[in-house]
Amino acid sequence: MNTPTNPMTPATPVADATTGQAPEHAKHAAETWAARYAGAVMNTFGTPQLTLTGGHGCTLVDDEGKEYLDLLGGIAVNVLGQAHPAVVAAVTEQIHTLGHVSNYFATPPHIQLAERLLSIISTDETPEESRVFLANSGAEANECALKIVKAYGVSTGRTRILVLDHAFHGRTLGALSLTWKEAYRQPFAPLIPGIEFIPANDSDALRTAMNEDVAGFFVEPIQGEAGVHVLDDDYLRLARELTREHGALLVVDEVQCGIGRTGAWMGHHHSAITPDVVTLAKGLGGGLPIGACVAFGETASILGPGMHGTTFGGNPVCAAAAVAVLDTIESEGLIEHARDLGHWLRCALREAAPHMISEVRGRGLLIGIELTHDIAPQIVACARDAGFIVNATSAKVLRLAPPLILSQDEAASFVDAFPSMISQAQTMVSAERKDSK
Repeated sequence: MNTPTNPMTPATPVADATTGQAPEHAKHAAETWAARYAGAVMNTFGTPQLTLTGGHGCTLVDDEGKEYLDLLGGIAVNVLGQAHPAVVAAVTEQIHTLGHVSNYFATPPHIQLAERLLSIISTDETPEESRVFLANSGAEANECALKIVKAYGVSTGRTRILVLDHAFHGRTLGALSLTWKEAYRQPFAPLIPGIEFIPANDSDALRTAMNEDVAGFFVEPIQGEAGVHVLDDDYLRLARELTREHGALLVVDEVQCGIGRTGAWMGHHHSAITPDVVTLAKGLGGGLPIGACVAFGETASILGPGMHGTTFGGNPVCAAAAVAVLDTIESEGLIEHARDLGHWLRCALREAAPHMISEVRGRGLLIGIELTHDIAPQIVACARDAGFIVNATSAKVLRLAPPLILSQDEAASFVDAFPSMISQAQTMVSAERKDSK
């Protein structure tokens, strides 16, 4: 396994070397930040788990000086970890050159990134008409894709859009219309009409739903928010076949599983298909806000001047960072590393606690751990106490989406500690139940 090296210098520890405890001024500062957050930030995310003040490589540092191994990567964003030299250099050089110009003008990083995306996404020869729209986030990329599908539907008389059960495509109103979870949708109903949800990985349901009334079909190769459920390669190939047969557009949402995360540049590359539209964000900027909607062939001409726009899309600083991310992933062999380390980590986790794990699934370094009991949120808390950042997508499922530079030694430290976290979580749940009686 090709384990990448991390040239970062560790942050200076704040904790007292004798006691291992954060000094009183650090604890006071932590309490102050929490209070200031509560008094100033809109309560759309609940209470933050931590206030983070620094990081290097796969390590995060909180306001008390405690270090954590980041196994969530900013939710699949920080593919190169924190403060990677390539990103720092690209951003520094670009901000000294040109920071922002609006979409009235072109910049070299914008053009270079668009060209690079076209070259790596298509599994076949990229049609000459293919084009890229740069945005600021995954939701915005999906808004652009939805506009393409809607405009195509209007021009062809198609009124239906298909999406999968348990899909997550974003929180803006258009993207939310494509998102399955009713708790997210209900406060803003009614949403965009004509959108239908069908069971994932169900070929018969797809065949039944697909006809000449369908304008487009949105899929995620791996449903990350739903608990890291992988779509079968045969299912994606069938989706490509049926959409092409019936004249519908196939949109593949690679926001979470693109940019090398699955052990390929794109999650759909495992199925060897070329969609009509691909959406990207998260890992593309390596921590800077950027999204992309990539349309292939004639699909790229559906949106014309005035039909879509964004002030910050294609920002040269973010685009320069994205080019550096793509170059580094390629030069450091991180796609192969994600594939190999992900396989090792999934196998090691299964063996670490077979009596408490019902399934470990995913591809590359996007991993879902399904537990036999409803203790995932408690494991998140125990992991944090032990110095690990993980995420629970439900009461029974943990999600890992670490930086692609994660080493096997770092991954092994989590595997070694995992059984203890499970035991602590079980104790915590038992105490909670006892207190509730």
